Amino acid sequence: MDAFAPYDRIIVTAGAAEIPKALLKQLKVGGIMVIPVGDENSQMMTAVLRLDEKKFEKTEYGDCQFVPMLERTVKKSGTNL
Repeated sequence: MDAFAPYDRIIVTAGAAEIPKALLKQLKVGGIMVIPVGDENSQMMTAVLRLDEKKFEKTEYGDCQFVPMLERTVKKSGTNL
């Protein structure tokens, strides 16, 4: 989906152990991503606001439970936050 980036909003509907760097790169300055972060036993609904090209602000909203993100997706993208 890089071809259409940057995005104003990204909503992730699968739990990730960490926030994928590839998704952060696709977020527009001022954009928000919502993603469940954690393992299969404990995840936190997390919002990430892109403040500028290198700075992000992370806010956690509470426990949630989603199916896990596919392992090959996480390995390709790396992590940042």
